[in-house]
Amino acid sequence: MSRAQEHLAQANGHIAELAVQIIRQRIIVKDALDTGQQPELSESLLHALEESLGAFEKHRELVLNQLMRRPSEKGDHPSAPTLRRRAAR
Repeated sequence: MSRAQEHLAQANGHIAELAVQIIRQRIIVKDALDTGQQPELSESLLHALEESLGAFEKHRELVLNQLMRRPSEKGDHPSAPTLRRRAAR
């Protein structure tokens, strides 16, 4: 596995983890609103998580672009078409 593919795997892992954290935080914000509590801190954390998710998604796009520009390395060739299809979305 190339270094770029390792970065892609890491970015995908971070994106998946953040997606779960965002869902949990949205529930916390809703609970705060439903129970009459101040939601500012919960909303602030939600915003920070969403911003982080956006940053990791941009990083993933950069890695995908780098993988598409790079000539195939040993063992990379079978995955190259899959990466191109994902980037085209």
